[in-house]
Amino acid sequence: MTRSDGIRVAVSTVILTLRPSAQGTPVLALPLVRRTREPFADRWALPGGWLTAVESPIDAAARTLAETTGLAPSYLEQLYAFGAVDRSPTRVVSIVYWALLRQDDVLAQSAAHRASGHAPENVEWFDIDALPALAFDHVDIIEYALWRLRNKVGYSRVAHGFLPAEFTLADLREAYEAILGKHLDPANFRRQVEAAGNLIPTDRFRTGSHRPARLYRDNTDVELADRGPLDPEETSIR
Repeated sequence: MTRSDGIRVAVSTVILTLRPSAQGTPVLALPLVRRTREPFADRWALPGGWLTAVESPIDAAARTLAETTGLAPSYLEQLYAFGAVDRSPTRVVSIVYWALLRQDDVLAQSAAHRASGHAPENVEWFDIDALPALAFDHVDIIEYALWRLRNKVGYSRVAHGFLPAEFTLADLREAYEAILGKHLDPANFRRQVEAAGNLIPTDRFRTGSHRPARLYRDNTDVELADRGPLDPEETSIR
């Protein structure tokens, strides 16, 4: 672990995915690790560990995430450094990263981790609106990650990070609804997203019990406007 005048430096990671709820609609979820020792023994915590003297914070975040959950996102973004004096019984500063993972990647990576024989038994996924009691200030960290996500959805393609390469407009709208925590009018959403010009319709359709739905993909040649694909009224949290 890294020490400076009695201060220890740790890393933690908030990994978010969208998974189907009991009603079939997507909900935000994340993995937590049950602590096996004090402080906060038996409480759930974000995946993480100590920063060593021979690695960068992002390398430590990737390592501890892989060790505890078997997950390896293609991109980790630094969220914030949490260093309140009273956040731990000893003086600890946590550098926190966050990432988004598609549900199929979560399932594939988790299955490979279990097959390796090294997967710990104290990791569990929780819906974001049904979190257990958490250790340290990790509930504040998760709330900050959600605040960042909800702000980014207004000016970026961050919601697309939960979706496959091709998706329907309903898939995209449900991702926005899960992130924002509110219903969006389908017709209004379609108009705004199509007006933004950042989607390319394909000649493929998803078939099922309902009318076939056209599949779309990102038009990466188009830059989003500062306000993003949705009206600010839509992305505001009430």
